[in-house]
Amino acid sequence: MAAPPLCLSFPDVEAAYGRISPHVHRTPVLTNSHLVSLSSRSNVLFKCEAFQRTGSFKFRGATNAVLCAKEACPELPAVVTHSSGNHAQALALAAGMQGVKAHIVMPDTAPRTKLEAVRDTYKAAVTLVPASERQSAADKKLAEIPGSEFVHPSEDPRVIAGQGTVCMELMEQTEEQLGAGSKLDVVIIPVGGGGLASGNSVALRGKWGRDVKIVLAEPAIVDDAKRSFDAGELVKNGPEKSVGDGLNTQLGPNTFPVIKANVDDIYTVTEDDILRNTRLVWERMKVLIEPSAGVGVAVLLSDAFKAKYPPAQFPNVGVILCGGNVDVVDVAAKMAKLP
Repeated sequence: MAAPPLCLSFPDVEAAYGRISPHVHRTPVLTNSHLVSLSSRSNVLFKCEAFQRTGSFKFRGATNAVLCAKEACPELPAVVTHSSGNHAQALALAAGMQGVKAHIVMPDTAPRTKLEAVRDTYKAAVTLVPASERQSAADKKLAEIPGSEFVHPSEDPRVIAGQGTVCMELMEQTEEQLGAGSKLDVVIIPVGGGGLASGNSVALRGKWGRDVKIVLAEPAIVDDAKRSFDAGELVKNGPEKSVGDGLNTQLGPNTFPVIKANVDDIYTVTEDDILRNTRLVWERMKVLIEPSAGVGVAVLLSDAFKAKYPPAQFPNVGVILCGGNVDVVDVAAKMAKLP
């Protein structure tokens, strides 16, 4: 029996790239001699989505979703979502830029910095509920506002296509930095809900085909992507939470098939590894990434990754630094307790 069609294709990502480019930042690609030396690679290109509007890649997907919704319904009254923070900020700003009200349901455990940004900076209406009640609260809000649209943080195909524009830029910037016709051998992408990973796997396969290896990076204590990938079917996380709070979400029925079709490997890393490598980027690159972004750096420098993807055969690596919305005091306190 043939596999069902995936929720998006490369033309969807290309269309999103053209649609959102006037509204999003073309984020920088940086390198660092110390991290390159530690990796033993010839080149490591860090795609710095911490410099994106609202501080993460999420603004890309949110912008594409809002623009698509407005194209379909010019009088769109509101968009609704549930999110722990980064998608909440992104949708609030994207909607506001298009004159659409955003209603955000957030867990009552959301980081303070993200809550304040959503409510105070981007002027969204916020409802705080226990994490288990997020979907029901969002459904209630949708029922209260006729014509409003739900924009899922990772399962909405419009969001996934928008996230794929990270690597559309990275592929162009690779040629700018390494020379015309240059390609990366491996791209490392953090994975939580899977929107970033699935959208960019489609982008990479669509433009570079199987010449590039696509590797996902995940906290070991919330490793549903790794376990689902190995089992060939969706499995769930337990109650544990990672310091990489943006990755505490799970794959879904739209993102998992895309990842299964396109990804080569998924590596997991410990909480201590995440904190150490986040600190390494702070100290050496002077980029204030959040721990969710440190997960990819931890995989890059891990023995397991080096063993399967030896530097001599895979000299050029890209790493997506997915965001920079971090409670510095809280994370620094955790770093101070590292052995």
